[in-house]
Amino acid sequence: MSLPHAILTALLERPSSGLDLTRRFDRSIGYFWSATHQQIYRELGRLEAAGHIRALPAEQPARGQKKAYEVLPAGRAELARWTAAAQDPKPHRDAMLLRLRAAAVVGTAGLEADLRRHLELHRRQLAEYEEIEKRDFPPGEVSAQARLQHLVLRAGIELETFWTRWLTEALAGLPAEEDRPREP
Repeated sequence: MSLPHAILTALLERPSSGLDLTRRFDRSIGYFWSATHQQIYRELGRLEAAGHIRALPAEQPARGQKKAYEVLPAGRAELARWTAAAQDPKPHRDAMLLRLRAAAVVGTAGLEADLRRHLELHRRQLAEYEEIEKRDFPPGEVSAQARLQHLVLRAGIELETFWTRWLTEALAGLPAEEDRPREP
């Protein structure tokens, strides 16, 4: 399971509260590993119980105050162990690919509009990634950490580039309305 490792990574980058982690997942980590607010809080409890993180002492104790967490040495060791471990790639599952395969059998009625919608969503995501790249990774000398972070972003850019090209090709390859099979 990678959610605890995503949280450990985020906390090593910057100690944070559960709410701050949720926001960071929405803005960056969530582009490649999503989690809900509830999942993050549940995992924070597990990580704390396992001795991988601890809540930072509050400057002034107050009821309802956000708890910020930091990674303990055991958490860093777990993240290093997980990072070094071998993992096989997961098979890709995508409903759109399955829908196209099914359309070859039952026809493409209604599919074009959703392909266009997906294309627009991927174009927007690509533009967002490219804007992040322009803003956060200007050309020039960068640290090893920044290079690795940029590689993750580049993977997102390449995936979105693939999807925009592939969806454009899929739309171009759809049979014309008059050539589509009719239901019996």
